[in-house]
Amino acid sequence: MLIPTIGIEVHVELKSNAKVYSKAKNAYSNEPNTFVDVIDLGYPGVLPKLNEQVIKNALKACLACHCKINELMHFDRKNYFYPDLPKGYQITQQDTPIGYDGYLEIEVDGKKKKIGIERIHIEEDTCKSIHSLTGTLLNFNRAGVPLIEIVSKPDIASPEEAVAYVETLRETLLYLGISDVKIEEGSMRCDTNISLKEENAKEFGTKVEIKNIGSITNVGLSLNYEIQRQKELINQGVKIIEETRRFDDNTNTTILMRVKETGNDYRYFPEPDIPYVKLPNEWLDEIRKNMPKLPNELREEYKQLGLNYNNIKTLIANPDIAKFLDSLSCDKVISSNLLTGDILAYMNKNKVSFEQLNLDSNLFVELVSMISNNELSSKQVKELLPVFLEKKESPKKLVKELGLVQISDTDTLLKIVRDVIKNNPNSVIDYESGLDRAIKYLMGQIMKESRGQANPQMANKLLLEELSKIEK
Repeated sequence: MLIPTIGIEVHVELKSNAKVYSKAKNAYSNEPNTFVDVIDLGYPGVLPKLNEQVIKNALKACLACHCKINELMHFDRKNYFYPDLPKGYQITQQDTPIGYDGYLEIEVDGKKKKIGIERIHIEEDTCKSIHSLTGTLLNFNRAGVPLIEIVSKPDIASPEEAVAYVETLRETLLYLGISDVKIEEGSMRCDTNISLKEENAKEFGTKVEIKNIGSITNVGLSLNYEIQRQKELINQGVKIIEETRRFDDNTNTTILMRVKETGNDYRYFPEPDIPYVKLPNEWLDEIRKNMPKLPNELREEYKQLGLNYNNIKTLIANPDIAKFLDSLSCDKVISSNLLTGDILAYMNKNKVSFEQLNLDSNLFVELVSMISNNELSSKQVKELLPVFLEKKESPKKLVKELGLVQISDTDTLLKIVRDVIKNNPNSVIDYESGLDRAIKYLMGQIMKESRGQANPQMANKLLLEELSKIEK
């Protein structure tokens, strides 16, 4: 039986004010070659200067991935000639990566597994090549943008595990706040290596690299195709050769790019223009102290709080909302229902971010308290919420202004209930016949008569009590 062995290399663009070795702004621009420095252009005689913010962001990634830290590290030159590399070499870390021997825990079909991380190292990005009919153009805005490369160990055994690993890594880096990790936009780029071997074989098979994977979904699709392709070749007696392929998302297939006849000789040697870096213990202590809660920790907390699966999934996908929920001292279930339901729908409809919403936590707690105390029905909440989000005033004040005060007086509700029963004899007969829909219809009539202001829990209780009297 042939089983896959998968390793994944992920390049992640880091957030920073400047690039990793120059003072040029680290920012995206629709105008090519606007954020460029002579260092990025590879001018003779210019000297790189290491960006402190980049090192601290990389350290956060290392700690989140349970890596050991190289407290004394240096940088290396990786030499190769390609149009998008103006200096003819890339400044990276070969012998002393900032982090090594870590892991990430993933979950697939309810089973948890640790995927080893071989290394995390800092390097610079290349230019962006723009191919046209007349030739290839270069955009130097990306040259020198800080990257970390995260290299997994060959611990991944299926496309499903690969997808879970990349998604877990993306979530982790997003919560650290060190990258946008938008794989579709290129701020997170993923290459996979896959080989097949017989189940009891000690040695790995010949690995094939897959590049140009433009989404997390495509990680799984490309690996599924490649597993099937290699199985068919092996079963036909064809020897797998080491090669680089790219994923074509139009056909969901991998296509040969180049065959690796010999190993790459990058002639690594220590970067002479950047001295060895000794990481201060104060940096490590401060970063450890201020590490945020990460997705796996939050998931467990949310489960303990009784949040449902869909709410948990939505919260994890929206770190700003999750952080806001974590800051609240009120009913978390009601809060999560509001945040992931009506409030998120309002944001999507009006095309605003959670930050732009500028939600006041004290006013939000007041709203949750009103819902918890049955002062508002779900219908009233839907009517109140857009006004509340726009005016940012006390929900109690807005309820009065909008005439949404809920009727919780027993005598008033009892009169409405009795009138509804009297005016709907056929529904009473349906109820006595055991038809569940009768209760829903009668409750609908009660809400209609009260203009949506009846306390639904109290009204439902009174309705059942009055119907039981009729049965007797």
